Amino acid sequence: MSKYVISSTLDDPQWENTTVLRDNLAGEIKRLKEQPGGELGVTGSISVVHQLINAALVDEYRLFVYPVVIGKGRRLFPDNVAKLNLNLLEAKQFRSGISLLCYQVHN
Repeated sequence: MSKYVISSTLDDPQWENTTVLRDNLAGEIKRLKEQPGGELGVTGSISVVHQLINAALVDEYRLFVYPVVIGKGRRLFPDNVAKLNLNLLEAKQFRSGISLLCYQVHN
């Protein structure tokens, strides 16, 4: 499986099948989306997700909802994001109480 790491400092990730993306994140993601193959996913970087949301490059949201209220933290959708119309594709609840909600962006 191909992996992409977004970094301004990493030169060689030393992981098999890994490409470092540096500049023009939106342009790089557009290029990757135009290629045949599987899905692209983001794990662990809200700042990258904000850039992709602002560039209208997110087709689907897979949201895990945990039954805990923390009361603070970074928001998924930045304040300046345009209105999104979402279609619920799947809702699944696990024995732990965690729910997975999958939404498709409807343009």
